[in-house]
Amino acid sequence: MLFVQIIFILLAFNTGKLLDSKEISRLIKEGDKQAFQKFFDFYYDPLIRYLRARGSSTDVAQDIIQNAFLYIWEHRDQIEEDKSLRSYLYRIAYTRMLNHFKSQNKFNDDATPNEYEYALENPEEELKGKELMEIVQNAIDGMPEKRKAVFELCFMQEFTYKETAEMMSISKNTVENHMTKAFKDVRIAVNYFYELNPNQISG
Repeated sequence: MLFVQIIFILLAFNTGKLLDSKEISRLIKEGDKQAFQKFFDFYYDPLIRYLRARGSSTDVAQDIIQNAFLYIWEHRDQIEEDKSLRSYLYRIAYTRMLNHFKSQNKFNDDATPNEYEYALENPEEELKGKELMEIVQNAIDGMPEKRKAVFELCFMQEFTYKETAEMMSISKNTVENHMTKAFKDVRIAVNYFYELNPNQISG
């Protein structure tokens, strides 16, 4: 769901920069509580929205996420620094959400994320999301072909830079350069949206 991805972008910009995944992973593995708190603060709200957009209630999502972070901290010695800690966190949370659905007899293999219910509960946010989504999507569509492909693999599909480099037969540095330029393109689009809508500040 692109709207959820846009939230990641906005939060990343509001924080000032994206977290250095390898550095955060290394510090957390070494038991750095400040690094873990930074990781927690950065991903807690986006993860709530991620689970909510997939049919979870807010209360259940909060419990799942708290336990997911706790699991990572308690098993920090098992962190693999060359792998995405964010993807690991989301995989834990998503799997636990599915397990919760199964235990409550609510899980259906044919079910789709309950986005319509979410839209009805949050009409203003949904409208704002649609407007922003259109602007950001235009920015993505306007990227050079290779930059767009790198962005979609790394950001939308959550492949690592190394995996993307191998898939596209380019260097990891080239992937990093494309991502830097792609985020700049998206940042310009987001800033343009807020210039047009100065009162619509993401909460």
